Amino acid sequence: MKKAFGIIRTTMIWLLVAFAVFMMIFTIISVTTFNRNDRNLFGYRAYIVNSDSMAEGYFNAGDLIFVQEVNPGSLQAGDVISYISQNPDSFGETITHKIRTRTYDAEGNPGFITYGTTTGVDDEIIVTFPYVLGQYRTYIPKLGTFFNFLKTTPGYFICIFVPFMMLILYQGIKFFRLFRRYKSEQMEEIEAERAQIDAERQQSAEMLQQLKQLQEQLAAQYGANAVPTPGQPPVVGVTPADAPVQPAEAEGAAQEAPASQPAADAEGAAPAQ
Repeated sequence: MKKAFGIIRTTMIWLLVAFAVFMMIFTIISVTTFNRNDRNLFGYRAYIVNSDSMAEGYFNAGDLIFVQEVNPGSLQAGDVISYISQNPDSFGETITHKIRTRTYDAEGNPGFITYGTTTGVDDEIIVTFPYVLGQYRTYIPKLGTFFNFLKTTPGYFICIFVPFMMLILYQGIKFFRLFRRYKSEQMEEIEAERAQIDAERQQSAEMLQQLKQLQEQLAAQYGANAVPTPGQPPVVGVTPADAPVQPAEAEGAAQEAPASQPAADAEGAAPAQ
């Protein structure tokens, strides 16, 4: 059970990391490329649809469309193009409509008559070649809506701030746990060293006590002078001056004295004859 929980937790963390990284990359790309006529990625431009003028058969408001740069001269009726509007009501805006036919403006410049499929009404201004941005290729549903939400304060807080804060909080908790484990292991090592020092002290005290007992035993058996002082080697083969004479040696001396006395008396008595 614990192993399964660990796998689930690791999977969730990696998913959160992937989501946060994706949000960061998506934000950078979207800010630098979406709705930018001066930017393109591999020849494509991305635009967020703001109206349902092409909802009939194509895309809706909030979708993200991709437009490829093409030679305007290659475009034909039925193609969907994005262009910079010259209509006073929407001047400078990016419009994506369908080509009804090719034509020329009042000055003889080639262009297109465009219309929105939802209403079928032709646009008032002819789209000449210099204002064509590219040809519509495909779209991603509602991705533009998500990007618009991401640019708001709640969107930034939910999609970017919260995931990164969760990762930072998780790493902080993990670091705190590792630090506590490190301190615990460090204290265990200190306690082990202290216990080893105490054991060595106890062993030294026991050895000293044994030496004292041995010294007392030697003193009791051979006298105080036979016991070496600490730091000096014991004297071997020397009998102390005040050591008592053994009984066997005293008896031998007593027997030798009477045997020599008659000889002395005999020598002293000879001259008297």
